Amino acid sequence: MLALVAALLFIDGTRAEELLWLALLLIAVAIATVAPPAHRIAHFGRAAEVLVVALAASGVDTGFLVYLPVPVVGTALASGMVVAGGYLAAAVALLVAGGAADGVLDERRHLAACLTWVVVAGVSAYQAGVLQRAFLARRTDETPQPYVEATRLLTQLRSVARQLPGATLDPGGLAEHLLDEVRAMVPSSRGAVLSGSGGGRLVVLAQAGVERLDWETALDTESSVADSWATQQPVVSGRSQARSVAPSRDISSMVVPLVAGVRTVGLIILESDTAGAYPPAILARVTGLTGAAALRLEAALLFDEVRSLATTEERQRLAREIHDGVAQELVMVGYGIDNAVAALPDAAAAEEELRILRAEVTRVITELRLSLFELRSEVDRYGGLTAAIADYARTVGASAGLRVHLSLDETTARLPAAVEAELLRIAQEAITNARKHAGAENLWVTCAVDPPFAQVEISDDGSGIGENRPDGRYGLAIMAERAERIRGRLEITPRVPNGTTVAVVLGTAPRAR
Repeated sequence: MLALVAALLFIDGTRAEELLWLALLLIAVAIATVAPPAHRIAHFGRAAEVLVVALAASGVDTGFLVYLPVPVVGTALASGMVVAGGYLAAAVALLVAGGAADGVLDERRHLAACLTWVVVAGVSAYQAGVLQRAFLARRTDETPQPYVEATRLLTQLRSVARQLPGATLDPGGLAEHLLDEVRAMVPSSRGAVLSGSGGGRLVVLAQAGVERLDWETALDTESSVADSWATQQPVVSGRSQARSVAPSRDISSMVVPLVAGVRTVGLIILESDTAGAYPPAILARVTGLTGAAALRLEAALLFDEVRSLATTEERQRLAREIHDGVAQELVMVGYGIDNAVAALPDAAAAEEELRILRAEVTRVITELRLSLFELRSEVDRYGGLTAAIADYARTVGASAGLRVHLSLDETTARLPAAVEAELLRIAQEAITNARKHAGAENLWVTCAVDPPFAQVEISDDGSGIGENRPDGRYGLAIMAERAERIRGRLEITPRVPNGTTVAVVLGTAPRAR
């Protein structure tokens, strides 16, 4: 429209004052265009456009009125018809005042031009306002309620899960399937699939070729792993990604990122004990699989995170309900028993029975408080697994009168969050069994974490596991299920000279270097 105004002026022959008004209009247009649509500077620019057009049309040339619908329509789209109507009314007032001052208000040609473009601007602004309201209403209607949206997404997630390899959304299972698929296509002596942990390091989801891969998983180091993660580009090199392997000319390494949209969700690393094993043709075959594999892995990781959040929230909810319900009521019962004991100084038998009952209530309250602590215990992202287990063991030991002996060894690398959570629950179950049923005096807690290896061992000097143990086999079955879920080994052995040792082992222990 600005170009049309300029063209009309130049066709009729321009004058100096017309060029001045055209320059002022250009400045106002620039202000309104550069500023954000709803910002006050944009409003100032549109108001300046209306002012320049009205004043220029009143005393110089009605050709400027061609531009009048532009700021009015822009205001209607950005701020609604009310504000646009205000600008249009201001333009009419300026046109009337300017025409009266210049004595052209009664000229038919001038009046017709003003009336025509005011009507065009008003109708255009009305149509723009209607479109804006319709668009906003449609956007509101199309925005589903949170629970409706959640139901839709969960339904889609269930359908996707049934179509994935093994009908599962387990990140470890998907990573193993992907690694097997890639290693069947290209030569490799070793391989692994890594994913992010949120702590500046990558975690191993799957590995193959050797019992243990000592990958450099830090993202703040100068390595092919860090480069590929940051650039989202595959990297081929002639050295191993393992920290314990010396540089060699007979090693080929390939790191391929798994990118879903704009986000890197993981890496595939392959190594071969031959030089030049990964030419561009091989690299292209591997990268051809990464698109779909990245989407599957991202879905599994997101589902795992949602499941972890839901589990944590449920544990916190149960803890709150127990604390605010049963625990408080038991405390009140205990106070009532204390009052009854104080009121029966001469009834020896009744007093003794009440003291026994009070001791039992105290025991139940202690059990509830420990259960609440167990429900609320989580692995902190910065504290690590060993810190969470040690904190729980100290608290339980202090409550039960156990001597707690700790042996903790954890590297800076982290296990996947779901694995850490399961290991913590296994340790909690073993410690609880030792406290409640073993009659132990000492508790030994040993934790060694060097991903992908981890070992948690709980020993006590109690009565051992017998057929008549009150906990039976239910707690052991729960620990076995948790260990199987993370592909770990649960080992329960007698401790010499007495007691029980419960150990869960994940992966293979690193060799001494």
